[in-house]
Amino acid sequence: MFGMIRNSLFGNSEETEYKVLSTETKNGVGFEVRRYDAAKYAAVYSEGRTYEQVIGELVRKLLTYIGGNNEQGEAMGIAFPIIITVYPRNDGVFSRRLAVGIRIPNAYQQDPPAPTDSTIRVEERPGMTVYALQFGGFAGESEYRAEAARLTRALGETTPFQRKQYFCCSYDPPLKPYGRRNEVWLLQEDP
Repeated sequence: MFGMIRNSLFGNSEETEYKVLSTETKNGVGFEVRRYDAAKYAAVYSEGRTYEQVIGELVRKLLTYIGGNNEQGEAMGIAFPIIITVYPRNDGVFSRRLAVGIRIPNAYQQDPPAPTDSTIRVEERPGMTVYALQFGGFAGESEYRAEAARLTRALGETTPFQRKQYFCCSYDPPLKPYGRRNEVWLLQEDP
């Protein structure tokens, strides 16, 4: 079974495929186990500012790059989600370090346009298997933290997943008023 995300923000529509390995419910929480292949991503990094202080600026940089602010002036379309890598402290609060990434659309995977903004990096990310929990509404740090805690509790102590980082994903433009889709991904580790 394959899942597809299709959205368009800057013209071309794009599909991001992933393989659903299983759909599970543990401790009353339903989630998917998904496999994403290795791919190139555009990414920006931040240290020293909180999630709420910096997230809008970082997302705008990526959307501007994908939208044509690159050396080729190429509007590439967009593949959702925006993937925010967070590093929680022991109390669950996000540290002041995060990475925001977006998958380069398929047509540009081999030779992505070079960013004109020096803070944007094009990088190859390895394939990954994640536990994905979907939820709606407008999501900020507190909502992502609550959903990550819910998924962590559902998976329990014996499930092998990365505990030092996780991914917060947004599928919708900021002005979409309802029917919003967000996800938290916990990265599976080999036992």
